Amino acid sequence: MFPTPRSDLTPNTPAYEVEPLIIPTGFREYDARWLYPDSLNMMGVQALGMGLGTLIKQQIAKPAIVVGHDYRIYSATIKQALIVGLMEVGLEVHDIGLSLSPMAYFAQHDLGVPGLAMVTASHNENGWTGFKMAMEPTVTFGPDDMAQLRDIVLGGKFERTGGGRYHYVEGFNERYLSNLTNRPVLSRRLRVVLDCGNGTAGVFAPPVFDALGADVIPLHCTPDYTFPHYNPNPEDMAMLTSLGKAVRENSADIGLAFDGDGDRCGVVDDKGRAIFADKIGLMLARMLAEQHRHARFVVDIKSTGLFMTDPVLQTRGAQVEYWKTGHSHMKRRMREVGALAGFEKSGHYFPAPPLGYGYDDGILSAIMVCDMVCAAGGEPLSALYSALPTTWASPTISPYCADEKKYQVVEELTQQYQAEASAGKTIAGLPITDIMTINGVRVTLSDGGWGLVRASSNKPCLVVVVESPTSEEAMGTLFDDINTRLARIPDVGSYDQTL
Repeated sequence: MFPTPRSDLTPNTPAYEVEPLIIPTGFREYDARWLYPDSLNMMGVQALGMGLGTLIKQQIAKPAIVVGHDYRIYSATIKQALIVGLMEVGLEVHDIGLSLSPMAYFAQHDLGVPGLAMVTASHNENGWTGFKMAMEPTVTFGPDDMAQLRDIVLGGKFERTGGGRYHYVEGFNERYLSNLTNRPVLSRRLRVVLDCGNGTAGVFAPPVFDALGADVIPLHCTPDYTFPHYNPNPEDMAMLTSLGKAVRENSADIGLAFDGDGDRCGVVDDKGRAIFADKIGLMLARMLAEQHRHARFVVDIKSTGLFMTDPVLQTRGAQVEYWKTGHSHMKRRMREVGALAGFEKSGHYFPAPPLGYGYDDGILSAIMVCDMVCAAGGEPLSALYSALPTTWASPTISPYCADEKKYQVVEELTQQYQAEASAGKTIAGLPITDIMTINGVRVTLSDGGWGLVRASSNKPCLVVVVESPTSEEAMGTLFDDINTRLARIPDVGSYDQTL
């Protein structure tokens, strides 16, 4: 009888070596994330594999799964423990080795295998591990799936049948690269700086852009699981600032940054300016709306308000819907409404057929951005950016808040704003015209400025974003309002970055 997982084990004790440790809060909205080894041990990973395999056997007819791992010192070992658990409950495991998350998503389609378990903590700091999971191609786990998985694992409700099989898929990275490069080369020879932050994308992005005819300037493209420069996070200003400097020094046309598992892309223009991904999404939507009139797009709640007011999208009959932040939420909503593409401020882009498979692939997204620049008739990316209506927006800012408290804090702020809106109170002298609560609380003022506070889906923190269409000062006032409210709440800690 396999032991039931516990949450009270401590490393360097006999019990830690013979019983599974799994902290329940690691089961998040759609991904699983734990600090290793303090909140998850190898027996816990094996239990997770047994639970995931049990759920897959209960839900789908073909008990087969793709597994891959990112470039961290412990990821391959964690994957092996996961595989033991999957095989213990009878699954057929297809191991694609070192991979990006989108490479694993592609493998579901290419190999005809419905299940997925990608071992990655994405852009999280070292010490974190995690799992992106699915039971059908393109659609990763949502909250209901995660709740079922949590109940099976923590309750020890495993269907241990044995009989699993293991297949190592040789050369799958070449199949993934071939899929990305099976197209014409770029119509202009762009000078491109690629910043992979020493993450897994460094294995894949440079050869793709070489094959597409770009003049590639690599920046931190050698994988190094110590992340010696900064975390591979294209929302982090440290990464974008370093990339901007490299673009200017090399007189490049564009800079492209990738996160740790390669499903996100950040962009710097030819002047070295970081362009937040929601604005890049708006540029792409303009281009796609010209090619596909009356197209439907889904954007996440953190994205610029310009999607609702942009005259170019309106002229081309585009329909835009704001939705919950998170790659799983976005992919599911796109499928439900038949969207052509989806965009997140974090750098996830979701091109659906005929553009892609509907999942988020940072390298494919980067190719789309380069195609957009090539199609601009010689205009640089900075000119496309300048053609957008001007707004002043913050990066994504994340104050610490424990997993057990963060949703409560967001609910407290939601109630505050709703009460003040009902009472006719103002912020910086401006009335509140809309409060959106689909994912956290997004408060819009009468001048079109807005501020968002939501709970992070994958870390113990909140997420704060503000934007103003009038001035940088007005943006700062919006941020100060949120910051003042959060400062009164003892459960909110320090910020990862600020204005």
